Amino acid sequence: MYALYREHPVITTDSRDCPQGSIFVALKGETFDGNKFAESALNKGCAYAVIDNPEYKTDDRCLLVDDALQTFKDLAREHRRQFRIPVIGITGTNGKTTTKELLAAVLSERFSVMCTQGNFNNDVGVPKTLFRLNAGHEIAVVEMGASHPGDIKTLAETAEPTCGLITNVGRAHLQGFGSFSGVKRTKGELYDFLIANRQAATESHLPLFVNADNEHLMAMATERGATNIVKYGCLSAERLAVRGRVIDCSPFLRFSWHAEGGEEHVVSTNLIGSYNIDNMLAAATVGLHFGVTEEQVCHALEHYTPTNNRSQMTVTPHNHLIMDAYNANPSSMRAAISNLCDMNVPAKMAILGDMRELGDASGEEHQRIADMLREKGLAEVWLVGEEFGKTDCRFRKFRDVEAVKAEIAHSRPEGRYILVKGSNGIRLFTLAELL
Repeated sequence: MYALYREHPVITTDSRDCPQGSIFVALKGETFDGNKFAESALNKGCAYAVIDNPEYKTDDRCLLVDDALQTFKDLAREHRRQFRIPVIGITGTNGKTTTKELLAAVLSERFSVMCTQGNFNNDVGVPKTLFRLNAGHEIAVVEMGASHPGDIKTLAETAEPTCGLITNVGRAHLQGFGSFSGVKRTKGELYDFLIANRQAATESHLPLFVNADNEHLMAMATERGATNIVKYGCLSAERLAVRGRVIDCSPFLRFSWHAEGGEEHVVSTNLIGSYNIDNMLAAATVGLHFGVTEEQVCHALEHYTPTNNRSQMTVTPHNHLIMDAYNANPSSMRAAISNLCDMNVPAKMAILGDMRELGDASGEEHQRIADMLREKGLAEVWLVGEEFGKTDCRFRKFRDVEAVKAEIAHSRPEGRYILVKGSNGIRLFTLAELL
């Protein structure tokens, strides 16, 4: 199959996008079956179609396999094996996409980097990412997401990372994981892969980059018997490869850092949130490990600008918006609220949407956020969604984002610093143009 791919090195999974001579892979989802579109893909220019239902085999160009998705992943893994370059695997409950982008920015100071685009971090997105590897790349950064046990194991076995980083672990996707312990076990599958495969490593020794301030991550690494740990942090008494501290966050993060035995550097970033220092230090640690200079690290971190509704400041004619509306879970929500309260700015306000996929813990977790908001003393809070609507609190509540839009049209907030955060499905990101 890979020999065939070498002859036709373009893979498509979308029958609406069929470059001449490409290979169509018939994937299936809850509402679609790619097998039904194999013939159409061939007619549009694909050289072959990989299918897993014999009913749709119309001629010899249809390659029948047991499982089209597994074949897709196996083919991507074989392509990845053609490149003897460092591959950095990243997962975590919060911050993995921001950390991935920071890592790519730092490493790009010295290397030609291939990294995950957007949030292509699942069992379809990771193979698509790997297929982008070419002879010009010197290092790769691959983001891995998970919502069920075994997800990271599968993705690691596909991408075969040579080193790895878990940003943190928190109470997210509990509907799929079942418990916080389930979250830790699943994220820890990245450590499992790296430790199990260390004996076969020949060029990079499969290091684990670990935030030593995070007791869960340290326990996850040490309980597995990891000895190849490269540590970073702010508060830990451990010996650290990189240590940092927050200087200011009003509203943008400004921090200092130094490598072990090195001089101190001060970095003024374009990111909102003191919690982003962990992501910054992770990027610095990995960069230094691969030979990026301290000056190059500072240059990359200072010039990184978020563009994906993650810790992003948007200034409108009416307000300053802290857009963090791509995703939300209890730990990231608490961090964002704490950061807003700590900011030395006037007229603070929060518009917060439901946190999805918390299962039986949803009611309890939303109430905890409402209680935290009350304890922090925020005067202006709008809560959006069915789950926040059930909480016991006196904050303003809205059924959905459309109800919020109606209120803004009637009486738009002015002159505020507004945190906008919620799960992507609540669609709070659509408020930016109105606020």
